[in-house]
Amino acid sequence: MLDHVGVRCGDFAASLAFYRAALAPLGLAVVMEVSHEQSGAGDHAGFGKDRPFFWISSQAQAGAACHVAFAASDRAQVDAFHRAAVAAGGRDNGAPGPRPHYHPHYYGAFVLDPDGNNVEAVCHHP
Repeated sequence: MLDHVGVRCGDFAASLAFYRAALAPLGLAVVMEVSHEQSGAGDHAGFGKDRPFFWISSQAQAGAACHVAFAASDRAQVDAFHRAAVAAGGRDNGAPGPRPHYHPHYYGAFVLDPDGNNVEAVCHHP
């Protein structure tokens, strides 16, 4: 199952205004923002109802045009995803580990697929 998806925006402010207006009729709003200082890879805004599942960013990590995160049931699955993806030719883009700047129990791993897209597995449980 998908956990969240993100896209890179050329003009972050314009895209933020666009998505705020376009997604409001669907009951979606910005529920989380992550600054460049926190992420190390541009500014991000996450849209959703209770939790963010659609993200826009001013700059994707390692130049990736797209980011997709798959939900893992536990941290061992995140670790296994990372090992399998790297063994299959993916490039490490963030070893498995906690990402407390997202929330206290966020545990994720990132790889770049053969086209350079940022693919993640994430577990939200301790």
